[in-house]
Amino acid sequence: MLFIRLFLESFRFAYNSLVVNQLRTFLSLLGITIGIFCIISVFTIIDSLERTIRNSMEKLGSNVVYVQKWPWAPPPGETDYPWWKYLNRPVPLLTEAEEIRRRSNLAQYVVYNYGFSRTVQFGNNKAENVTVIAGSGGLIETWGLKVGVGRPLSEDELDGASNVGMMGSELASQLFPGSTPIGKNIKIQGFSIYVVGVFEKMGEDMFGTSMDNRVLIPVKFAGRMVDTKMDNGQSIIIKGKNDVPAGRILEEMEGIMRSIRRIKPAAENNFALNEVSLISGQLDGIFKILNLAGWIIGGFSILVGGFGIANIMFVSVKERTKIIGIQKAMGAKNRFILLEFLFEATVLSLIGGLIGLLLIYFGTYIAKASFDFEFVLSAGNIATGLIISISIGLIAGLIPARSAARLDPVTAMNSL
Repeated sequence: MLFIRLFLESFRFAYNSLVVNQLRTFLSLLGITIGIFCIISVFTIIDSLERTIRNSMEKLGSNVVYVQKWPWAPPPGETDYPWWKYLNRPVPLLTEAEEIRRRSNLAQYVVYNYGFSRTVQFGNNKAENVTVIAGSGGLIETWGLKVGVGRPLSEDELDGASNVGMMGSELASQLFPGSTPIGKNIKIQGFSIYVVGVFEKMGEDMFGTSMDNRVLIPVKFAGRMVDTKMDNGQSIIIKGKNDVPAGRILEEMEGIMRSIRRIKPAAENNFALNEVSLISGQLDGIFKILNLAGWIIGGFSILVGGFGIANIMFVSVKERTKIIGIQKAMGAKNRFILLEFLFEATVLSLIGGLIGLLLIYFGTYIAKASFDFEFVLSAGNIATGLIISISIGLIAGLIPARSAARLDPVTAMNSL
């Protein structure tokens, strides 16, 4: 009951400070508000970015390995990316993917794919610079793609050379407004593609696995449109069987690829084995730096806000010296006076923090409307903002509260 009464009285005193000295209190709380706004805004942006990237990485799969020409990260222990070492590497070939499929004991799917940009046309409707994905059997399952309308391409169709394909929902809306593309023929580079299905809308991700504005066609049919010996981002995607970790798949793929390419025992690999953990390790360090930057950016404002709270409390102690003297003369303990002013400082700081969080909350809605990105003020960041506000209030109010608690009651009652 004592703490409840102290909190209610402290809240009343804090409210009176806001009402009676509006300008002074506003300027003093501005530092806390700006500080919380800066710190939690940075954390919100970082968390939203991290969430988007992590979700994209989950789509790639935890037991999926990509055999490619270019590695995703510098070699272990190095910071520089020696691109000149990888420039003359051969690109992965369809025949290599077929050989891996034949030899591997751990792979559930072995997919060969690459992409290129072309104009896609239906009648007078045209979409330029559309990414055409050439894929073999298993791509739909490996990427977790879902069909919205029609049917998916079968493995036999993807492994064959038929002129069939699927398209993304946004591309379908652009080329076939108000109608369905199922059973229609689209034109790509003069070739006719029979559309059998439309992918379910999934939104763009960070790794390009979204098919909303893309076309999927069999890889052998795509070979008529491009030179497959040129670098078009060719990949061999190996998805392991259930419960097979990526580490075992990496070991098996390295042995198979070195055997296929007849690399001597002492020679370096002329291919890259990429997996999600390579990106994840790099991202962890980046996000730690960004979080540290958030603390530095908002730390100065928080520091200024703390001095502002301390200033309000010193003035409050001065204005209520007689009241403090009367309270002590009537038997109020030092800890009661101390807690009273500490609670008041905490409430003031908390008000500033809540204003900052409220600004961020509305800011996320404005950001969502302005950018094609999902900003979310998480419960964890709200709790962080409140904890920082309470901590600053306690620290800033400690010295003024101690000075109030130590006042001599006779001297305090006789003060001017």
